[in-house]
Amino acid sequence: MSSSDPKTRPKPVTRPPAPVPPSSWAKRTGFKPKFSGETNASDSGQIPLPPRSRENENQPDLEAGRARPVPPVVNGEQPVSEKGPAEKDQSVKKRREADGTNKGSSAAAANGHTVNNGAAPQPQQPTRRPSRNEDVVDVLPQNVDDEGFVGRHSHMKYELRDTPGLVPIGLYGFQHYLSMLGSLILIPLVIVPAMGGTYEDTANVVSTVLFVSGVTTLLHSFFGSRLPLIQGSSFVFLAPALAIINSPEFRGLNGNNFKHIMKELQGAIIIASAFQALLGYSGLISLFLRLINPVVVAPTVAAVGISFYSYGFPQVGNCLEIGAVQILLVIIFSLYLRKISVLGHRIFLIYAVPLGLVITWAAAFLLTEAGAYSYKGCDTNIPSSNIVSEHCRKHVSRMKHCRVDTSHAFKSSPWFRFPYPLQWGTPVFHWKMAIVMCVVSIIASVDSVGSYHASSLLVSSRPPTPGVVSRGIGLEGLSSILAGLWGTGTGSTTLTENVHTIAVTKMGSRRAVELGACVLIVLSLVGKVGGFIASIPEVMVAALLCFMWAMLAALGLSNLRYSEAGSSRNIIIVGLSLFFSLSIPAYFQQYGISPNSNLSVPSYFQPYIVTSHGPFRTKYEGARTWGLRMV
Repeated sequence: MSSSDPKTRPKPVTRPPAPVPPSSWAKRTGFKPKFSGETNASDSGQIPLPPRSRENENQPDLEAGRARPVPPVVNGEQPVSEKGPAEKDQSVKKRREADGTNKGSSAAAANGHTVNNGAAPQPQQPTRRPSRNEDVVDVLPQNVDDEGFVGRHSHMKYELRDTPGLVPIGLYGFQHYLSMLGSLILIPLVIVPAMGGTYEDTANVVSTVLFVSGVTTLLHSFFGSRLPLIQGSSFVFLAPALAIINSPEFRGLNGNNFKHIMKELQGAIIIASAFQALLGYSGLISLFLRLINPVVVAPTVAAVGISFYSYGFPQVGNCLEIGAVQILLVIIFSLYLRKISVLGHRIFLIYAVPLGLVITWAAAFLLTEAGAYSYKGCDTNIPSSNIVSEHCRKHVSRMKHCRVDTSHAFKSSPWFRFPYPLQWGTPVFHWKMAIVMCVVSIIASVDSVGSYHASSLLVSSRPPTPGVVSRGIGLEGLSSILAGLWGTGTGSTTLTENVHTIAVTKMGSRRAVELGACVLIVLSLVGKVGGFIASIPEVMVAALLCFMWAMLAALGLSNLRYSEAGSSRNIIIVGLSLFFSLSIPAYFQQYGISPNSNLSVPSYFQPYIVTSHGPFRTKYEGARTWGLRMV
């Protein structure tokens, strides 16, 4: 006989043989928040709870979430009457009123209505989220409840081990990689010009990124997580790379700046990657994730996207009629045209970024050919310092940013080029830069674990085991070592857009990703492909990055749904972390460049020079000197 008081109820002797997975990706990866007491994604270990019913999962209970009452046993027993004394906690009382369901009312309960002793269904219980399947598949992988995610997407067209025909594999593999276009190619278009590289250098780095991405994806498919995930350059490495690029010791170089800085980046990435591989294969990553909860992950990942605000729209503003139109197109495709299906494929949802790029690029080409950006007597090939005419000086910036024929990367690129290790020279190792990259590798590992979790739920309806997580992170470290040896400028990690594409296309087979990786390797050997990608105007690159960095910030903040979002403690932690992630660099930025210095750094790169400047005010001169040397 069960009691109506949850505190006096006997604890269940045994749990069901197949318990419902926990409601948090952090718990599935070994997260036990012993260091933080305010998260509803954890188990206190004091009150054993049975699996929650499906209708109550969408009703967060912040006050009594740690001790939910156990439903009464209805095997022939009369449900306990709710006509008792008034309860102080109204939420507990409402749940008790829903405990009177019997076997005959299971159908009504499954539909979202709770039957109470044969009474009419209560109107406040219906669950509406399953009817909005189109909203489940967002750009970000952790935007829905985990149990609901499994239930809605467990049916895939092709499972993990399926081997469909060559034509389906080719089509799905092509669209999988095409949807990753932004993450695969945009980072080289940012860092190579910042290092002083030419158009030819940009094309070569793009080809190298494609080659390394194909090789590392094949390695992960066979020896890593074995999930249909694509490996590529991560935006997490971008800010530290820009900080290293804009260090004062590199701004004074005369010639060969690109190769010298690239060798420094290679050395830092190799050391950090070895550290990441050690974390993975030793199993330390599982122990480390116990210290990481959603309140820590959310502001960390969000700050990565927000920190690039100085590069985004200031670059788009150089040619507003092209950059702003591209941003609007991507937003329209991904939000308002997402339900449109062509031949069974939601092309606007899957290809929002590449479609926006192609349409805007075509429009810019027509404007260029029509002479909209042509001015009499002005030539974009002449350096700005050599332009004498005041009329040309006024329009030279607009011509360089709006015209699509200013880059000579496609013409100068060879038809065949094989990327090889150490193509930029022998890597240079400095411990200061290596420490920065080691911290970044930890952040990238946490982000990859979230991708493992979401994709594993999609293709196999179960979370990844600790062995899969350790093996995947370890191989990501080895993949980043390959990226450092070949010289991509950043490390290699799992692209989060994978989960979005898998959920939309229902393609969970590894074969599609493997075939696409082979095609990517072949394309990397064609030099004209890298030259064509390197010809994308900077304004269009900045417009795409505005959208993708905004999504990255939203991805980080979405992790707060696994915590007590209303907790004042969590609010303070997240708010201070986000605020100081922008305010502290702004404080150091004012000491970045001396007023009498002749060194010129673009305004959108100035936030990344703060690692080598800034005041450390203390009366101990030795500590101050040591602090300046540390940064």
